[in-house]
Amino acid sequence: MDSLNFEILRPLRPQLSDLGAFAERYAYSDPVSATIKLRSFAELLTREIYQLLRFPQPVPNDFVNLLTTREFRSAIPPIVVDQLHALRKAGNVAAHANQGDSSTAIRLMEQAAQVGKWFAVQFHKAPPGKIPPFHPISPTRTLSAREAQLSAQHLASLEDLARQKAQLEQISAELAQAQQKYEAAEQKIEQLQKLGQSGQNTLSLLQIDEATTRRRLIDIALARAGWTIGVNGANTDEVTQEHEVSGQPTATGKGLVDYALWSANGKPLALIEAKKTSRDAEQGRKQAELYADALEKAYGQRPMIFYTNGHEIYVLDDAQGYPPRRIFGFYSRDTLEYRVTFQRSARQPLNTIAPNSHIVDRIYQFEAIKRVCEDFSEQKRKALMVQATGTGKTRRLPRRSQI
Repeated sequence: MDSLNFEILRPLRPQLSDLGAFAERYAYSDPVSATIKLRSFAELLTREIYQLLRFPQPVPNDFVNLLTTREFRSAIPPIVVDQLHALRKAGNVAAHANQGDSSTAIRLMEQAAQVGKWFAVQFHKAPPGKIPPFHPISPTRTLSAREAQLSAQHLASLEDLARQKAQLEQISAELAQAQQKYEAAEQKIEQLQKLGQSGQNTLSLLQIDEATTRRRLIDIALARAGWTIGVNGANTDEVTQEHEVSGQPTATGKGLVDYALWSANGKPLALIEAKKTSRDAEQGRKQAELYADALEKAYGQRPMIFYTNGHEIYVLDDAQGYPPRRIFGFYSRDTLEYRVTFQRSARQPLNTIAPNSHIVDRIYQFEAIKRVCEDFSEQKRKALMVQATGTGKTRRLPRRSQI
């Protein structure tokens, strides 16, 4: 099956080209299946890199472990690793939660096509000048009933072969670990760094812009949380990009918020500050706080703060005094509405709330509850209570006849 964006891989790895073609055909009719196919594409490509570079296989050698070994992260540019992670996560959500939409599938497809082109140039010396640009997928590019049946059978065969291949690789990896020998195990860090620089140079040759790619990763994560994202930086009622604010320590006094997330009544719920993938996401925190100050002054509501390098995401709700913490994805609009408009106004200090004497009636129980409340009042997220057996840690509800 021919594809619009993956034919560069057909003479090199036909399975990769076929998986990309299947994803293109299902992007509108079955975006969940398209997303799962793109995950399979990313995993197969990752395993091909391991074979070509003769890297030792982790045990177990599942996809996430393959992406996180020292050798792989040293040799592969961070933006490529992040793109593979994005395809992996989205595919997991599609497979386990049966969630996916066409716009997200097409965004992911563009990421997969970029990675495929990088792979062709970096490892198979494809001429960068002959790499075609990404072609948008038309809704009319769908499968007939017969084509869908044949493609499903073909894909099932491919996936069965991939599973068998993975089992063989698992056995090889276990033998390699047992023998403490593998041909790639002696790779020096200097060699890995040279590979990483070579891969970075390939990204430059292909004119794959890190900032643009990072934004697309953020777009995918926002879409997964239910936000409506405009195409190519366009604004929507829910998300504006490059939102201008004043009162900034710049020559013009102006600044641009990377993303601003809005409530239905036009109030800012959150902002997102994006930093380079090669930098620690924490570096975006101070800038984000200045932007939050500006939005609060303009709209009378302080937004929550997210800052990210495209892979790591941190949240800061300084209006409630919480410290920043790392999270796995952006909050939905409903969650932010609850956190910003309800929780902040309805919140009461814990030291003003007395325990229910119908539940606890012993001095040490009151003391334990008081200490836990003190910890939470200090913005700690966990507390451990240790008491002996029989001291009343568990509340037993009365039988219905006793109520």
